[in-house]
Amino acid sequence: MKVCKFGGSSVKDSIQIKKVIEILKDDKNRKVIVVSAPGRDEKYNEKITDHLLNLSKKGKYLPISSKESFNAIINKYTKLCEDLQIDKSKIIEPLKEQLTNCSLDKEKKEAFFLSRGEHYNAKLIYLYMKKLGFKIKLMLPEEFGFLLSSCYTNGKVQEKTYENIKNHFILEEEQRVIVPGFYGITNENEIAVMSRGGSDLTGGELAYALDAQIYENWTDTNGVYEVDPRIIPQAEVIPRLTFKELRLLSSKGFNVFHFNAMLNCKKSKIPIRVRNTNNPSNEGTLILSERVPVEKLVGIAKLDNMASIHIQKDMLGEEVGFTAELLKIFEEFNINTHHYPTDKDDLAILVEQDDLKGKINNLRREIDKRLKPGNIIITYSLAIITLVGIGLKEDSFTIVDALYALKQNNISFEMFDMSPSKISFHIGVSQNIADIALKTLYNNLLENKG
Repeated sequence: MKVCKFGGSSVKDSIQIKKVIEILKDDKNRKVIVVSAPGRDEKYNEKITDHLLNLSKKGKYLPISSKESFNAIINKYTKLCEDLQIDKSKIIEPLKEQLTNCSLDKEKKEAFFLSRGEHYNAKLIYLYMKKLGFKIKLMLPEEFGFLLSSCYTNGKVQEKTYENIKNHFILEEEQRVIVPGFYGITNENEIAVMSRGGSDLTGGELAYALDAQIYENWTDTNGVYEVDPRIIPQAEVIPRLTFKELRLLSSKGFNVFHFNAMLNCKKSKIPIRVRNTNNPSNEGTLILSERVPVEKLVGIAKLDNMASIHIQKDMLGEEVGFTAELLKIFEEFNINTHHYPTDKDDLAILVEQDDLKGKINNLRREIDKRLKPGNIIITYSLAIITLVGIGLKEDSFTIVDALYALKQNNISFEMFDMSPSKISFHIGVSQNIADIALKTLYNNLLENKG
């Protein structure tokens, strides 16, 4: 059995949905199909999920009114029904009813509205597949018990969910199942959604519970590229990655899919293959629990618009609880932290620069008051370039090659740090030369690797 998740770009219109159908016809083992909401609308180029959020917030989320969002949602599903020749009364009328007569308030209403994108897209695709003669069954999260915690807009999957899936997903021969992603129900039978990108997580949890042969994640890219193809067009897709390598790349700008979707697949050693709906003949990227390293380096990622907060204090390294208290201060200001390069009397915290807006003055004051550092030095406009590959663990000379390549091209760097796992290292450069640095490292370390 294969579990397949199709993202918003893969099911955004009738042309894309027909591509999905051909992919399903091509392999009878693609039995469990998870779908997202149908991508962006044609008029405002906003995601349907964002329109639903804007509607729940009465027009305070997007720069358009709630009425305009409502019309964009209805128009999107109306066109899908017309293009696929689906009875509109089975989709449009109940959708209108739920979006106009919802008596829920605050987070419950927001979660309910957000869930409707996937809910009605799954129903629509189910009706289309049934019309085409597929032996297909619609399985809604509220029916089979995809249980989430009661944090309505950031629900966490509950352990009981896996038992519920096993008990309900007993398929007849040649039968397939379509499931809307992203949402579930609480123990009180109320709709809750996961964090954005949650359809990936639905697919991952179904693959884990059903012990699938593989989890296919279909999107609009050929896989995970060795470097950002928008900067380096000749970049190639990485054929195989470990979960750890992808985690390191995804934390530095390689946002292929929801990381939590990998956790249970990793635990059960279920491979994940990232594939392109628009290019199904391409094998994409296979993500595995382990692989034999042939190459030292597999990918280079770049995280833009970072800032470094450098704390100096004599004997900092001997002060028990200093780092814990510093991180607590960042947590109180709701600032996410990244690396922590340290020395005996120095500690640097890397943060996203935007997180400091409106907070930096008070953050400084709080650090001064509670930790009494000798100095606080802040470096803005940094980019963190991360080089990743499990082969680096056995060959640290790649670090020398990287730094030498930068030196030869007169590219200075602000920071260097090697990860404890020894399968990645990070170079901080000024934002205004970040793309040049990335191209230099690619040209010297990846372009001619094979």
